[in-house]
Amino acid sequence: MRALDRKLWRDLWSLRGQSLAIIAVMASGVACFIMFMSTLDSLLQSRDRYYSENRFAEIFVPIKRAPETIAQRIAEINGVSKVDTRVVAPVVVDMEGFHEPIIGTITSIPDSGEPKLNRLYLRAGRLIEPGRNDEVLISEAFAEAHQLNPGDTLHVIINGKREQLRIVGSGGSPEYVHQVPPGGAFPDYERYAILWMGRTPLSRAYDMNGAFNNLVLTLTRDADQQAIMDQIEAILKPYGGVGAIARKDQSSNYILAQELAQLESLSGIFPIIFLGVAAFLLNVVVTRLVGTQREQVAALKAFGYSNFTIALHYLQMIMMIVLAGILIGVPVGVSLGHMLSEIYVEYFRLPFLEFVLEPLRVIQVSLITIIAGLLGTLAAVRSAVRLKPAEAMRPEAPAVYRMSLLEKIGLQRLFSAPTRMILRNLGHKPVKSLLSILGIALAIGILMTGQFQQDSTYYMMYVRYDLSQRDDLTVVFNEPKSHRALAELVSLPGVESGEPFRMVPVRLRFEHRNYRTMIWAMEPDSEIRRLVDNDLHIVKPPPEGIILNEYLANNILKVKTGDQVIVETLDGRMRKASLPVVGLIQQDFGVTAYMSLSALNRLMQEGELISGASLYIDEYYANEIYREIKDRPAIAGSLIRKQEIRNFHHTMDQTMLFWTSVATIFAVIIAVGVVYNSARIILTERSSELASLRVLGYTRGEISYILLGELALITLIALPIGLAFGRGLCGYIAWAVNNDMYRVPLIVEPSTYAFAALCVLLAAGASGLLVRRRLDKLDLIEVLKTKE
Repeated sequence: MRALDRKLWRDLWSLRGQSLAIIAVMASGVACFIMFMSTLDSLLQSRDRYYSENRFAEIFVPIKRAPETIAQRIAEINGVSKVDTRVVAPVVVDMEGFHEPIIGTITSIPDSGEPKLNRLYLRAGRLIEPGRNDEVLISEAFAEAHQLNPGDTLHVIINGKREQLRIVGSGGSPEYVHQVPPGGAFPDYERYAILWMGRTPLSRAYDMNGAFNNLVLTLTRDADQQAIMDQIEAILKPYGGVGAIARKDQSSNYILAQELAQLESLSGIFPIIFLGVAAFLLNVVVTRLVGTQREQVAALKAFGYSNFTIALHYLQMIMMIVLAGILIGVPVGVSLGHMLSEIYVEYFRLPFLEFVLEPLRVIQVSLITIIAGLLGTLAAVRSAVRLKPAEAMRPEAPAVYRMSLLEKIGLQRLFSAPTRMILRNLGHKPVKSLLSILGIALAIGILMTGQFQQDSTYYMMYVRYDLSQRDDLTVVFNEPKSHRALAELVSLPGVESGEPFRMVPVRLRFEHRNYRTMIWAMEPDSEIRRLVDNDLHIVKPPPEGIILNEYLANNILKVKTGDQVIVETLDGRMRKASLPVVGLIQQDFGVTAYMSLSALNRLMQEGELISGASLYIDEYYANEIYREIKDRPAIAGSLIRKQEIRNFHHTMDQTMLFWTSVATIFAVIIAVGVVYNSARIILTERSSELASLRVLGYTRGEISYILLGELALITLIALPIGLAFGRGLCGYIAWAVNNDMYRVPLIVEPSTYAFAALCVLLAAGASGLLVRRRLDKLDLIEVLKTKE
C-alpha cells in the first residue's frame, strides 16, 4: 500500500464521526431522490402496462340513447381504430346488515367473452357465462370491504326494480383505478360499488335493446383526436350526446395523472436541499483538514509529490465519502420507494405493482451527488495544492480576535468572559457560522413540510365540511324532479330540514378556450350548503349571471368579472346561452361554477326542477332514513357527511403519515449532521485554547459552556431563519401542486412551527452530548504539547 493510501485511511478513521454524519446526510438526499423517482417510474410503468394489456379506451362518449347502427358510422371515421358500445347506469346496492346506502355504477360487458375495450382484470372467479342473466362481477375493493366472494348473492335495485344477482368474480378495470363516488372527494369502497353485468339483461332493464348510452373507442397512431371528437359530437347530438371526453380528461385517469405530476415536482426539491447541506459539510471538514495538515502537505511537496497527486489524494477521500453515501442511499431509497409505491397502488387500485429502478436514475443521482461533493470541496482542495512548501512548514498565523458588536456598543458588562469568547469566535469566522446556521435552517424547513400538508388538508376539510357542506345527508335523484320530491324527503321521520340544489354538466367557452365542468345551483338564502370562499366569507348566488371558481377563471378560461361566457349544457339537450360573469370565488376544491337555482332553471327552460337535496337529519332515525332512501327508485345515490370525513382521515393516515415520518427522520439527520460537524470542528480548532483554560482553573462545566454555548447560539439564531425558510418552502410546494382538482392553501399551524423547532433542538442537544463526552476526555498534557 502506498504511503498516501495509508494516510487516506488514517484521515478517514480520525474523521470517522464527521464522515459518518456527512454520509448520513448525503445518503438521505440520494434516498429521497431514488424514493420519489423509483415510485414515479414504477407507477408509470404499472399504469401503462395495465392500460395497454386491458385496452384502455382513448375517448369516452356518454349519451342518452342511440341505436347500434350509429356505432358503425363512428367506426368509419378516419382515424378511429376500435369502437365498443355499452350500457352504463347508476345502481343501488342493498347489503344485508349494512344500514347505510350503497350506490354504484353498473356497466355492461358482452354476454360471452371479453369487451373490446376496457377489459376486466379478474382477481377472483370468472367472467359471465352466456345465458346466465343473473350473474354479475364486482370491483375487488368493494368485495374486500364487504368480504364478498364468488358464489355470494347481491341485492341491487336496477332502474327501480329489485334484483338478486349472483357474484361470479371480482376484479377491476382501467377506467376505475380511482373509485370515488359521484360528488365525493375520497374513495369509499364500502358505500360505492363498481359492477359489470351481461349486455342482454342490462339492456333489457334500461330499455336499451338494440341501443347504447355509452361509447368508447381508440384511435390510430396518427389520428387527430380533437377533430374526431368534434365529428363524434356532431353525429351523436340528435341522440342526446353530452360531449366526447378524451382519456386525459377521464376522471379516474386524470386524478392519477395529477398525483404523478405532483410526485415529479416534489422529486426535485428535497434531494437538492440534502445534497446542498452535504456539500457544505464536506467543505467545512476538508477545509479544516487541509488547515491542520499544512506541514504534511509541505513535507509531501518537499519529497517530490506533485500538486496533481496531492489534489488527487484529497479528492479520493471526498469520493469515498460520496460513494459511501450513494451506496447507502440507493438501497434505502429503493426500500422507501417500494413502500410508497405500494401505498399509491392500494389507493388507486392498480391490480399490480411493477416496481422498477431505472439505471438512469442511479446514474443521475450519482452524478448529482459527485458534482455536489466536488463543488463543495473545490476551494479547500485548491488551497492545499497552492500551498508552497516553505510557507506550509510554518503554522497558520494565530487568529486575530476583535470585540464583538455587542461589546463595542458597551454591553460587555452584561456578559461573562466565556460568553464574550463565544461572541468573538462567531464574529471571527462569520461565513462558517452562517453556513452552519443555514444548514440547521434547512432541516427546520424540511420538518415543516411534512406537517404543513396535514395543516393545509385539515383546513380544506374544515372549510368544506364544517362551513360549506354542512348537511348530514346529500340525496341525488336519477333525473331532475319537482320541488315536491324535496317535500317528501323532509316529511320523513327524523329529517329536520332540507334544501334543494341542482347540478348541470356544462361546457364553458370564452374566446378559443373551453372547459367541461358543473354548474351547481342553490337558493340564495341556503344555510345547510353554502358558498364559502378561502377568506371564510359567505357568497350568495346572484339572481342573474354566473359565479366562477377563481382558478377556473384565471388559469383556464382567462376571464374576469364582467366578461360574457358561453354556457353549453351537456345534459343531452345541448342548450347554449351567453351569461355574464358576476363574480369569482376562491375555493380549494374543484373548478365548479355557481348560479342561483331560479336562474339555472330559466336557462334550462324546464320549469322549477331540482337535482337533489341537502338534509339535516336526527342521528337517532338515521337507519330508518337510509332504509327509506334505498327503497325509493327515483334516488340515484346519497353521500353521508360523517362518512366522507372518515374517508378523509383514512386516506390521510395512509398517505400523509408516511411522508411525515420520512421527512422527520431525514430532517433530524440533517440537524444532527450540521450540529455535530460544527461541534467537532470547533473542538478541533479550540482544543488547545480550552485545555489552557482548564489549566488556568476553569472547570469542565465552564469550558463545556464555551463550546456548547456556541452551538446553542448557532441553533437559536437558525430557528427563526429556519421557520421563515420553512414557510417559504411550504408556499412553494403549495404552488407547485395546484391543479384542477384542488389548490393547497398555505396554512401552517403554530403546532407545526413548534414541532420543527423541538425536533431540531433535541437533535442539537443529542449532538452536543456526543461532543461533550469527547471534551471530558480531553488530554490536557497532549493538547498543550501541540506546536503552534
